[in-house]
Amino acid sequence: MQAKTSTLQRWQFSAAVLLPVVLALVITAAAVLAFVFWTTTNIDQRAVERQQAMLQGVMATRRGLLVQQLGTVATRNDTVVNAGVILNFQWVDANLGKWLHDVYGHDLTVVLDAAGHPLYIMENGVTVEQPAFEQLAAPLRALIDDVRAMPVQPTTAGHFAPARALSDLAVIDGMPAMIGVMAISSATGTVAQSPGTQTLLAGIKLLDQQASDYLSREFMFENGHFSLTRPDDEARAVFPVFSNSGRFVAFFEWDRDRPGLMMLRHMGPALLAAFIIAAVLVFLLLRQLRQSSAAIEAGRKNAEYQAAHDRLTGLPNRASLDGALARALTEQSAPNSYVALLMLDLDRFKQVNDTLGHQAGDELICAVGRRIRTIVGPDVLIARLGGDEFVVMIEAQEYDVDPTAVASRIIDTIGKPFDLQQFKAHVGASIGIVSAVGGNAEPRELMRKADIALYEAKSGGRNRAVVYEEHMNELVQLQHTIEGELREALQREDQLNVVFQPLVDQHSREVIGAEALARWHHPKFGHISPARFIPVAEATGLIDALGEFVLRRACALGATAPGRTIAVNISPTQLRNPRFANQVFDILRQSGMQPADLELEITESILLDDEHVSAQHLKTFRAAGIHIALDDFGTGYSSLSYLKRYPVDRIKIDRSFVMQLSDGHVSVAITQAIVTLAHAMDLEVTAEGVETEEQAFILSQLGCNTLQGFLFSGGVAAERISTLFAAQDTPAKRRSTTHAA
Repeated sequence: MQAKTSTLQRWQFSAAVLLPVVLALVITAAAVLAFVFWTTTNIDQRAVERQQAMLQGVMATRRGLLVQQLGTVATRNDTVVNAGVILNFQWVDANLGKWLHDVYGHDLTVVLDAAGHPLYIMENGVTVEQPAFEQLAAPLRALIDDVRAMPVQPTTAGHFAPARALSDLAVIDGMPAMIGVMAISSATGTVAQSPGTQTLLAGIKLLDQQASDYLSREFMFENGHFSLTRPDDEARAVFPVFSNSGRFVAFFEWDRDRPGLMMLRHMGPALLAAFIIAAVLVFLLLRQLRQSSAAIEAGRKNAEYQAAHDRLTGLPNRASLDGALARALTEQSAPNSYVALLMLDLDRFKQVNDTLGHQAGDELICAVGRRIRTIVGPDVLIARLGGDEFVVMIEAQEYDVDPTAVASRIIDTIGKPFDLQQFKAHVGASIGIVSAVGGNAEPRELMRKADIALYEAKSGGRNRAVVYEEHMNELVQLQHTIEGELREALQREDQLNVVFQPLVDQHSREVIGAEALARWHHPKFGHISPARFIPVAEATGLIDALGEFVLRRACALGATAPGRTIAVNISPTQLRNPRFANQVFDILRQSGMQPADLELEITESILLDDEHVSAQHLKTFRAAGIHIALDDFGTGYSSLSYLKRYPVDRIKIDRSFVMQLSDGHVSVAITQAIVTLAHAMDLEVTAEGVETEEQAFILSQLGCNTLQGFLFSGGVAAERISTLFAAQDTPAKRRSTTHAA
């Protein structure tokens, strides 16, 4: 007996000494790996950013060089005579078309008369017929008009007249290209031309594989090429190319320069060897410890306990609850005996986790368990199902205990502040209640009903208790019905539509944009509220198709109203989709809408998500000129750290504050604080739900930029909003970026 006791003590001493060492090794290894990977990732990102900046400068230089090449021939006197005064076809072919092709590598050369009609077209060194100009007309037309609109500068003694020329980027016959247009005129002024009669010289260089190879060779962009679609390969870097008007033209992609990865590969063998040695040592130490019979016995007992109890709180877990509930329902014999389940879920628990940390969240969970125990007593089963969800199982004779009264006391107790790490945390509780009288119930069905009642409690306002009723089950079935009908509606064209609610400038009261809102009119059920079908779409994965439908309708309207902001709500599910950015850019390109006219509205939950794909999408959108608005501001977490981490362009004050605006009301002070905060961060502010002139006046005094609500208009059809845009007395303009005083 003494030998066994001595052996156990020795192994206990070994465990007390070795386990901290093992833990320190594991933590050190994890910290080293995290630092190495963070460093290499940061180095790689900086390398890509430098290449993107260089590419932007290269593209600008190439466009300027294209104009200079046109100037070598377009400003000569003999060019004016042979291509302006008269058309000497052979001279033009030899000295313009073939010269620009052979010397400077122009893919297309076009000479146009004063009316913009082609006089001469060269493609790849070969003269082509004039009908080929139809493929070039649209990209060239705007540039031609801009060149003709440029003022003619007089020639002075000893100085050449500056050439009238512009360049741009466009897609020609499915291929991105650089375009240059220059008026053919005498640089010395010796050959006079009447204003408006000058011919034009257009030169085009396709951004084809040859151009890509030049960039790759001269500026070290490995395997670079231009593409009209964004690549899905994370190993490729991407740079979006836009025209002068801000329209998307193409992507330039290349193999990312990965100096950080190369460094990691050099360091990898040494790190791997070190980790292997450490792992071997850890393995030997652990194997030695596991040979102890005392440790095995302790592990067995601990495993049995862990299987039946929650590790954090020590309360029974789901497995224990299932067994206890089954026994209680089986053993009920008296006709007036009953079992009541109170399923409890904490409100605002995630906010505590995010603001105070997970350790504080764990302390809060334990404190909640202790407070529930003070209410129900030592003999009542309290189980933790996981996360912030608890179940209280009450066994009693009918009328001895009122479950609703117990739930009310629990809600009141949990509603009191919790002291956590020198901070006070405030949470609430939602409770679903179900009872089984006389033993005629099945455990799984009873849990399902309690869960349904809990869902009703949370969806009905939180911080309250709801007793299960049979009609709640019908609501759950209705959710399934809505899902099926929504799937069918997305395949049809006669049920779903999009309306647009105007956005009004608070100074001029002009309509400066609109928010796209989904509407569903079912032939059997009539109008179905978005509050009913949008959560179903998010829960079932249909939100991607529904969101694409709304975005296409919104961009179709935005393409017809340049300068007007069209806002579209997007869900966290959409933003987590790796292909969402490609989808947005495809729709913009197909519709012709300018990215700067599109505003994507997100909720604070997206910022809290801290998901890499979502964050990358937001950065990509803002780099392309798309605006980001934070919807329902003030009702969630409203943390400055998230606004700094993911910069947005606008915040929208929730209608719950706007509805209460009146002289002396606390909502006025809250709204003022939000507006001041936004303007201090150079953000614009929109107020939702404006229904009275008093609210509009107060918001104007507080400095709110944009108003939205039924005071001005509800959601209207696209035709109606287009009419409102056209009816404005002043030219179309984006919402003001000047903050009100």
